[in-house]
Amino acid sequence: MATISLQKAKIERENGIVILPVREYQKLLERSAPAYYLSGKEGSKLDKLVVAGVKEHKAGKTKKIRSFADLD
Repeated sequence: MATISLQKAKIERENGIVILPVREYQKLLERSAPAYYLSGKEGSKLDKLVVAGVKEHKAGKTKKIRSFADLD
């Protein structure tokens, strides 16, 4: 059995640690959503769309649905 030494100060600074088996870590990576960064015209277009959506949500113009079938 291998011994691992960890500094308590570093753990506290990083707000804890997580230890996972490699296979479980790989599964988490596969299920995670990729990050995309848009810039230029496409990025500003998307930013405006998000701002408009947030405004509509705050104004109560949106509704919660459980599936796309509820949109009818």
